[in-house]
Amino acid sequence: MSLRVAIVDDQHLVRAGFRMILAAEDDLEVVGEAGDGIGGVDLVRRERPDVVLLDVRMPHRDGIEATRDIIEAGVSTRVVILTTFDLDQYVFDALRAGASGFLLKDTPPEELVAAVRTVASGDALLSPSVTSRVVTAFVDGTAASPAGEPPPELASLTDREHEVLGLLARGRSNAEIAGALFVSETTVKTHVGRVLSKLSLRDRVQAVVYAYEHGIVRVGGD
Repeated sequence: MSLRVAIVDDQHLVRAGFRMILAAEDDLEVVGEAGDGIGGVDLVRRERPDVVLLDVRMPHRDGIEATRDIIEAGVSTRVVILTTFDLDQYVFDALRAGASGFLLKDTPPEELVAAVRTVASGDALLSPSVTSRVVTAFVDGTAASPAGEPPPELASLTDREHEVLGLLARGRSNAEIAGALFVSETTVKTHVGRVLSKLSLRDRVQAVVYAYEHGIVRVGGD
């Protein structure tokens, strides 16, 4: 079964280029395009693709607002934000809104294809470099939420699940977490799934944001 992808960008050439790259893959199907945020949200609600590639800056409704609308619609579509600048503050806001990661528009074709498959499989586009930018946003105070009482759902995590969350927040892969905790990758996957479920988080990106917002890990900590 093919993975269904939608492309939302206000530049026709960007949409055409991405469509050509994705359509060349046997396991990927482009089910629609839109040129602005409103059209993009309507497209996702109508077609319910596995993944939507969503430009962060668009007329009528930007990618952040569109991401919120898509998440609130309750569809299972995963959002990948498209941006020109990897240090764009809009990127962090989009991740907080529920996006599963982001891609630069000049990403090589093979990385674009791999990214779609990664996100569709339930993982997230979260490399150590992305994590460092999230952390930097907290260091300079541009993205930090006001400090408050720990959310009650944290009490539902076991000690081991707290450890896993802390490692997720530092951008560690399942293999790296398994090595740090001396368990199998299968066990790590189980722990990660439980953490995400108990905290009502969509994926690893959301876990990073959550962990830093609520002080579960400290900026600059080991």
